[in-house]
Amino acid sequence: MKLFIEGEKYSIDILKEAFDDTKFYKEIGGEGLITSVGYYRSTEKNNLVFLLPKVFMTDEGETIFGLSKMKIIDLDIGGSLTHKNEYNWIRQLSVHFYNSLIEYRKRKYDPSILHLIETFELNTNISEYEFSYLDLYLSIINFYKKNKDTILYKHIDFISNQVRKPKWERTIKKSLPLVLNNKPIYIEINNKKKTPDKEEQLITYFLSIVNHFNTEHQLNLTIDKAYTLIKDKAFQTFCKSGLKKLRKIKYKYFSDILRRMYRLCEVFFSYHNSSTVKKKRDEFLAVSNYNLVFEDMVDKLFTQKVYTSETNDGFSIEKLKNNPDGKILDHIYDYLSIIDTSDIFYIGDSKYYKSGHKAGTLSRYKQLTYAKNIIQFNIDLLNENKLSPNIRYRDDLTDGYNISPNFFIYGYINELNDYSNHDIAVIDKVVSSCHYGNRLFDRDTLFIHQYKINFLFVLKAYTTFDFNSSQIFRKEVKERFRNHFIDYFADKDACMFEFFEFDEIDDKEKFIVENFRVLVGKCYNTLHGRFLLAKHLNDNTINKTILSHFSPINNLKIYLIKQRDLITA
Repeated sequence: MKLFIEGEKYSIDILKEAFDDTKFYKEIGGEGLITSVGYYRSTEKNNLVFLLPKVFMTDEGETIFGLSKMKIIDLDIGGSLTHKNEYNWIRQLSVHFYNSLIEYRKRKYDPSILHLIETFELNTNISEYEFSYLDLYLSIINFYKKNKDTILYKHIDFISNQVRKPKWERTIKKSLPLVLNNKPIYIEINNKKKTPDKEEQLITYFLSIVNHFNTEHQLNLTIDKAYTLIKDKAFQTFCKSGLKKLRKIKYKYFSDILRRMYRLCEVFFSYHNSSTVKKKRDEFLAVSNYNLVFEDMVDKLFTQKVYTSETNDGFSIEKLKNNPDGKILDHIYDYLSIIDTSDIFYIGDSKYYKSGHKAGTLSRYKQLTYAKNIIQFNIDLLNENKLSPNIRYRDDLTDGYNISPNFFIYGYINELNDYSNHDIAVIDKVVSSCHYGNRLFDRDTLFIHQYKINFLFVLKAYTTFDFNSSQIFRKEVKERFRNHFIDYFADKDACMFEFFEFDEIDDKEKFIVENFRVLVGKCYNTLHGRFLLAKHLNDNTINKTILSHFSPINNLKIYLIKQRDLITA
């Protein structure tokens, strides 16, 4: 197995040794820059190659494996290394990584969407209904691991049924027993009568294939010595006629395990049939813009796939995701707003970088533009009376705008074997943008939180999460994002705002009109009539007379929790 990393340069000689095709890298002088992410197998060179995403590199130019990029090219995954915990990640990573590419092809490889994503490019010569070498390898090895005890039992059962007038004295002298539950069991019994068994033939064929993979990829599997396996050159010769021999014992199997074993043997021998030229070609499954794959992995976790559903008025989330100006949002979902129980759209952008890298000025500017597009879209719907009554972007009483949550999310890798950590950590400070610095409830006042998520968790969840697991995770993440924003605004040293609640008076509207110039963009009348004032710490325009009509909110987080509980009770 060879490992290369996207965006890294390698010697042309090294790349030519691994690849028969130059489509996976670009020559620059005497070096080649890896331009794809994916899986490649050379039949002629007998190489399994993985082109890993650049998230496996750090900003400092080192791999996250603790090894240089040159040392992992031909990392010895067999021999003694397989017994060291620090190298357990290799096989697990290759399986999840390959499966993620297959899942992406299932979800996105549709010619009808190519015009929507101009940069979309997924190259493969493995058809949707065809086994690749890696598919076959994983299927056979996993089947063996799950069923090796059953296979041994069938062999013992077969031997037992063959016993006719055994010569025990000679059996004990000539053979060694297996010890199961402190009892000796003789596999090789000196017997007068023996008859061939089709099950035993099939198991021998299958275990010979397992032994081939075991030797080829240094798997260190233990195969019971009771079986006489076909090995080395004899196995290579056997592959040419294996399909013919296998079909002579077809229709002899009744158990599900043996039927599955027969099917795996059939696929293997078909794959290695020397008369089938098609099977001798190289295999590849690669994408030249892995940011789209990472985006889809995160989107599958965060959002339920309801983009095609429309309400009676023609409104759909799909229209929000695909902006009229051609921009496509990575993630968008509706959830409780920051300050009340109305809904607001949360807008996210997956940032596909090396581990530790953060978004620059251009990415921040784009994200703010996306947010403004969503606000305008919803205001247009509001003006046309098409917006859902529970989605509130503008308060007609104060002309204040609800807070529009935005976030960046980066992939990172800390530990090579950690596929379970799904914590989403806040990194760096909140990015803010405004037209008026002292107006929180203004349509141009926007905030972007920045998070990082375990890339290995996302990679595994992409192909293993069922509907229920996804629902639980989404609910947890949405609540966490909302709480992070609340924590930010509750910290007046961070956000520079303090909050007040309007005391009940006879004519609230008259008070707003009389003080509109001072209060515009600073007040918001919530969905349930809680009138809030956000006063910037440096704002001297709100005098004591105005403030006398408000009560300070000493702990915004506790206040919002109480209001939510009262409303939903």
